[in-house]
Amino acid sequence: MSMRRRKLIDQVRADQLHKELTSNKNPKLADVIESNIEVVDLLRRKANDARSPQDKFADAITAFSGSMVFFYLHVVWFGVWVLINLGFFAGIKAFDPFPFGLLTMVVSLEAIFLSTFVLISQNRQSVNDDHRDSLDLQIDLLAEYEITRMLRLVDKMAEKMGIEDAYDAEIDQLCEPVAPDVVLKEIERHQDKR
Repeated sequence: MSMRRRKLIDQVRADQLHKELTSNKNPKLADVIESNIEVVDLLRRKANDARSPQDKFADAITAFSGSMVFFYLHVVWFGVWVLINLGFFAGIKAFDPFPFGLLTMVVSLEAIFLSTFVLISQNRQSVNDDHRDSLDLQIDLLAEYEITRMLRLVDKMAEKMGIEDAYDAEIDQLCEPVAPDVVLKEIERHQDKR
């Protein structure tokens, strides 16, 4: 499928999602909140759709291995295996007598593969989390900048109106721009003291 065709399909899907979500508006939520929810959901769906077949397979295995169905299947499997090999079923010859060396090997191999699939899923999720964290940081920095600007404006308005109680040394400090790198260095300095 061509890139242009894929973009058109993605846009049609995004438009359908937007129409579907906006038709079910919640009167208790502001439009901007609903719009943000839609955008975040759309981004999450796009990220899921962009996964490679290997990532989808690893996620499916991880999801199944983390389910109660997986647990119950293993309880039954181990129970039947042990009972057969302890001779509880007449007519069925033990194929892995105690101490169940074959079972140990099979379970060890399964654990190796399952842990690999879990790590693949976690690594992919970690990349997504890093992107979200970067977005959160950018939004937080923008909000901090806007709040600082508003504090300066309100301080100037109070000064111009002659409101004496409005002066506060802490407000002067809050009106100063925050340098994220300086804050980060201070956090690291405090952590290094431990």
